[in-house]
Amino acid sequence: MSREPVLFDHDGGLDDYLALMLLLTMEHIDVLGVVVTPADCYIEPAVGATRKIMDLMGRSSIPVARSTVRGVNPFPRAFRRSSFHVNYFPILNRRDRIETPLAAEAGQEFVARTLAAADEPVTILETGPLTTIAEALRLAPHIQSKIKRIVWMGGALNVPGNVSHWIDGGQDMSMEWNVYWDPWAAYEIWQTDIPITLCPLDITNTVQITPEFVETLGRRPQYPLSELAGYCYALVMHQDYYCWDVLTTGYLGRPDLFETREWEVVIIPSGRSQGRTKIEPGGKRIIALDKVDKKAFFDYLLDQWAR
Repeated sequence: MSREPVLFDHDGGLDDYLALMLLLTMEHIDVLGVVVTPADCYIEPAVGATRKIMDLMGRSSIPVARSTVRGVNPFPRAFRRSSFHVNYFPILNRRDRIETPLAAEAGQEFVARTLAAADEPVTILETGPLTTIAEALRLAPHIQSKIKRIVWMGGALNVPGNVSHWIDGGQDMSMEWNVYWDPWAAYEIWQTDIPITLCPLDITNTVQITPEFVETLGRRPQYPLSELAGYCYALVMHQDYYCWDVLTTGYLGRPDLFETREWEVVIIPSGRSQGRTKIEPGGKRIIALDKVDKKAFFDYLLDQWAR
C-alpha cells in the first residue's frame, strides 16, 4: 500500500509538538517535511524543539524549514513561551547535536519547492495560520494543483471564538486564533479551489485533556513519547486544555473515529469580525469535523505514544 504524502506546517504552540509526535507515528503517512510558522511561538526555540523531537523519534531524515512570514494580530506572549519550555525539556537534550536538518531556504520557499517536486498531490496538515501556505502560493501559483487538500485546525462555526480576554476592544470575539493571526491569508486560500477539511472549535471544545489521561501518560516511563507528552500536558493542567491540533492530526490517522459535515463558509478579513469563519450560503464548501468517538480517540493516542 502506498503512503499518503503529507507536508506539515505548525506554529510552535504546545499542542503543535504533540501533533508532530502523533503524525510521525503514522506508518501510512509519508512526511515530506515540517515547517514552523512564527505565530504561537518564538521561532528559534520552536524550530529547536521540533528538530529535537524528530531526533528523539528517529525521523532525522525529514527536513525542517523556518518560515519568515508575519501575521496581523500577534499571539499573546504567555502563549508563545511554551516553545522555550519544550525546547529545554531534559528528555530532548540528551544528545550532543541535532541531526534533523534545517532547510537553507525560508519555510514558504521550502513549501513551494517541495510541492513542485512532488510526484502526486500532497495533503497539507496545517495546525497554525495559513500564512505560510498563502505566501508559497504567491511565490509559485502553479503549485496549487499539487495540493490534494488542506486539513486545518482553525475557525469557529457555531460556537464563540477563543480570542476573548486576550485582545483589546474593537472586535466581536467571533474568531479563532489561527484565523485571527492572519485573516487575509485565510481569505486568500478561501478564494482557491483547494479542498478544505476543517477542525473547528465546535469539535475541539468537546475533547478536553483530563487529569486522568495525563496521569496515565505519566505511569508509562518506559515509553519516551508518553513521557514527553506527559511533560507537555503537565504545563497546562492549571487551565482547561483541549485537543486542538492533536485532534486535527488524529483525523489523518483514524478518520473512521470521526463524523463530518459539509458547510458553506466565508472568511471575514476585516472589521469587528476580522478572522471570523462564518457559515453563509454561497461560501466555500468545506468539510468540517463534527463528532468524534472520544474514548476510542484517547485510546488511539495512548497506543501511538506507546513507543
